[in-house]
Amino acid sequence: QVQLVESGGGLVQPGGSLRLSCAASETAFRISTMGWYRQSPGKQRELVATITSLGITNYADSVKGRFTISRDNTKSAVYLQMNSLTPEDTAVYYCRSARGKYEYWGQGAQVTVSS
Repeated sequence: QVQLVESGGGLVQPGGSLRLSCAASETAFRISTMGWYRQSPGKQRELVATITSLGITNYADSVKGRFTISRDNTKSAVYLQMNSLTPEDTAVYYCRSARGKYEYWGQGAQVTVSS
């Protein structure tokens, strides 16, 4: 059984913060690179942030300095702390696991930034 489940999405005002969580099965999480991606209507799915099994991170330029990705290996969970949110951050956010030839995706969590 392979499963990724996102939570923590919702509606937030510009300048606000949200924290997304991704609960992963051991199969999806172990020695995997974990990542967050997002997709807005009419746009391609794009990288937000990734973190390797050793804790090395990288971020899209558009979120650098505002978002932080982290992982808890004891809980098989990945998090995305999002600060200083703008309407351009509105999207469905997806959790991804990748190792070797395999990749797994969650169902997505809606994040809406609006007044």
